[in-house]
This record gives sequence, structure tokens and C-alpha cells, in this order.
Amino acid sequence: MEVIFEGKHASNYDDWYTSPIGRFIDQVESDTALALFAPCKGMRVLDAGCGTGNFSLKLARMGCSVTGVDISAEMLNIARSKSPADLSLEYLQMDLHKLNFPDQVFDGVLSMAALEFIPDPLPVYQELYRVLKPGGKLLIGTINGDSSWGEIYRQQARENVDSIFRKAHFHTLKDLANLDPAHLSVSQGCLFIPPGLERDNYTWEEERRRAGTERPGFIILVWDKPKSEVG
Repeated sequence: MEVIFEGKHASNYDDWYTSPIGRFIDQVESDTALALFAPCKGMRVLDAGCGTGNFSLKLARMGCSVTGVDISAEMLNIARSKSPADLSLEYLQMDLHKLNFPDQVFDGVLSMAALEFIPDPLPVYQELYRVLKPGGKLLIGTINGDSSWGEIYRQQARENVDSIFRKAHFHTLKDLANLDPAHLSVSQGCLFIPPGLERDNYTWEEERRRAGTERPGFIILVWDKPKSEVG
């Protein structure tokens, strides 16, 4: 797996989350994912492709014991610098194609905004499913390739040789559902507000108003591992 977020891409990564629009979009995506994932205190959770640890921190503050893994050492160093010592949280450098964990060790597994940089998600999905305990949930959230958000990021990649999205691969809901249709339990979209609007348009009221008419910019899928599945 190629290390993409390094140098200025790593050091500037969190800037988006501190902007007013970025904060709102992160809240929309996070609230939707957390409602579907339903984390609870004491859960052992893998955050796959954790980046600078933003979602790992959310889970740890909810009482989960979180292991965040990422291929980028620089991103992990930023994550560690932001993480209070009193949280049950560790960060490990690891390739999602080959996780250094035994089978069935995590109560829940999730990956938020990481599959955009994986050309073929099937081997990664299989690894995430492998380390999930029977009865657990595997959640993947990613930019919807079939949306105005997917198109604007593709446009950025075409127009800016320095854009991180030149190395992105935007998957659709159908692409991801076909990874494992037998175990897929939920697929849901969010971020119905399109890109390019004035800042004041990024509100929950506007998000709900557009939900019935716009394609979601972010898609979230959940697979359940049967309790009877062993080995």
C-alpha cells in the first residue's frame, strides 16, 4: 500500500477539519456513522486508516478501547500528539492489506475516509472482516464516487498536479455493496448538501431539506459477522 499522506499533505491534513464547512461536514459524517456503528463503553475497536486520529479520538472518548492503524508514520505521529494519556488508545503503523493481528480480535472494525486511496478495496475488506469477532460490525464510510462531491474532487485532481486526489479512487455504493452482499446489513448516505455553496448553507436544516433530492456525497455501509461464524 502506497504512503500518500506525507510531508505537507500530512501536516496540513487537519486544516480542513478546523474550517467552518469542514467541521460541519465532519459532524454530518461522524454522527451518521456513529449512529450505525453504535459503539459502547469497553468495546475493542479497530480504526483502519485512522490518519491523524480524529475518529479514533471520538470513539475513545465514548469509552472504547481503540487501536488506530495507518500506513503513514507522519499521520500517526500527529495522532499521537493529539491523544490524551488517559484514553484507551494506541496507534500502529500498518498496511491495511496485511494487518498484523490474529483472527477475530476486535468487537468492531471501521474505516472512515480511507478507501478513497485504495484502488481495489476487496483485499482490504477481507482483512478487516478477518480480524472482526463473530457478532461484530464492520463499517466503511467513503466519498461517493457517484455524487457532486466525487466529481469536484476528480476535477481538483485534473486541474491541480499537487492535489492529493490525483491518487484517489472513488467507489460507488454498488461497488462496495458487492464486496460482500451476503453480510451487508445497512447502506446509507449523508452529506446531501453539494459543494461550492456559501458557508451559511451548510446547516442541518439544509442537509435534511436536500436529503430527498440530492445524491449523498458520503456513503456508509455496515456488514454484520454472524455469531455462528468461527475461524
